[in-house]
Amino acid sequence: MTVTAPTSTPNSAPTPDESELAGFGYQQELRRRMGRYASFAAGFSFISVLTTVFQFFALGYSFGGPAFFWTWPVVLVGQLLVAACFAELAARYPLAGAVYQWATRLSTPAFGWYAGWLMVIGRVVVVGAAALALQAVLPAIWPGFQLIGGDPSPTSASGAANAALLGLILLTLTTVVNVLDNRVLTAVNTIGVTAEIVGVALIVTLLLTHADRDPGIVLHTGDAGGAIGALLIGSFTAAYVLIGFESASEMSEETVNPRRTAPRTTFSALTTSGVCGGLLLLGGLLAAPSLTDGRLATEGLSYVLTSTLGDGLGKVLLADVVVAICAATLAIQTSATRMLYSMARDRQLPLSGTLSKVPARTGMPATAAVTVGVLAALLLLLNFLSPEALLAIGTTCIVMVYLAYAMVTGPMLVRRLRGQWGTPHPDDRDEKGDPLFTLGRWGLPINALALVYGIAMTLNLAWPRAEVYDPSGGHWYFQWFTLLFVGGSLVAGATYRALRGRLR
Repeated sequence: MTVTAPTSTPNSAPTPDESELAGFGYQQELRRRMGRYASFAAGFSFISVLTTVFQFFALGYSFGGPAFFWTWPVVLVGQLLVAACFAELAARYPLAGAVYQWATRLSTPAFGWYAGWLMVIGRVVVVGAAALALQAVLPAIWPGFQLIGGDPSPTSASGAANAALLGLILLTLTTVVNVLDNRVLTAVNTIGVTAEIVGVALIVTLLLTHADRDPGIVLHTGDAGGAIGALLIGSFTAAYVLIGFESASEMSEETVNPRRTAPRTTFSALTTSGVCGGLLLLGGLLAAPSLTDGRLATEGLSYVLTSTLGDGLGKVLLADVVVAICAATLAIQTSATRMLYSMARDRQLPLSGTLSKVPARTGMPATAAVTVGVLAALLLLLNFLSPEALLAIGTTCIVMVYLAYAMVTGPMLVRRLRGQWGTPHPDDRDEKGDPLFTLGRWGLPINALALVYGIAMTLNLAWPRAEVYDPSGGHWYFQWFTLLFVGGSLVAGATYRALRGRLR
């Protein structure tokens, strides 16, 4: 549901939301029209369990076997800890470019700049990785979608190249939507989320009613070293899926009553996604025709749907997954665009004047949206080089997002320990007059656990495992791709700062 808020003109009094934004030193340039459901849709679309579970189910299963299911609740709990910290921040700082703004205000401008820099790059990589997900679904619906070669598997050379081509087409469409009026953006996003929720409910119900085995199967492991191997490598699936819940905060300057809305929709988007994704994993494991024929580890849930439910119904449900993938790519690109816009507005990036322009006609940062789309498209070209690029791209973006998260929860914990962060002042209220969301006395332990979890997961994801990143051997750059890319991004950022001098 979209709520339209009045927009002030030069001759009219500013709205309360506009006055509040002015208190942070910013003008209302983006259109403030989003209601609670649209805010929820921003976070749920980014997470998009249909997109990411279908994209990475095979990876988790191939290493952890059925027991990789348990990585889901582990990661979900960890991310809920992070989301709790972010909900406090969303209530106090309802600004676009949330992670950048929060890290800056909790620490120093330089530290916040690096958090925003990593987040912008990470988000661009996430956009590209999301667009690649079409390859996991479209060829299973109709072989004609395999435009390059004959092998649709994303791990094959022809499958990887076709994934890049389909992704480029999708990025073109999402970029167009991201430069239009945000009523179009919100409408497309809301339709996509509604279709995804309905699709998840149908898929889960059908899979559970077609179950061939009992839930005890999740106690079995694969060949990755038992339960520990399943939790470490198999956790990549859950870690990739359960990010982006703070997108509701990214859209705060377009949300009506953001101090009240953003904290609530941050939690609701993550918890809804967590429940839906867990049921998808369980349903896929229980209904799979075979756990040992190798297809579950290569084709994932698409194989389960078409094999168990039949081509007709299975392909209809896969079509719903396509809608979810398109909505997810759109939402992630929107989130990346708002981060880019927020930093450019503060003159923190090259070509900031151009990137921060918001045409009055649309209220959308069009140049920033096009920039994100072009950069993500360039990244997809890596997939033409080698199938391993898909996993390298996917893992790299997760690591950068986790690092940026830790660059918020870390300074927040320091401020708690110094007694500089705690219960809001009684006069600090949300738009309805209620007290701002706070963790109260639970803030310190939740914040500490959130930081420890974030660092541990970052190390786990970035560890250069040859069996994960370079299974065919001979591509050392893929094995070390994540560390090289993150390191290169930090060096590039430091170089830019050094050449430009002290940033304003």
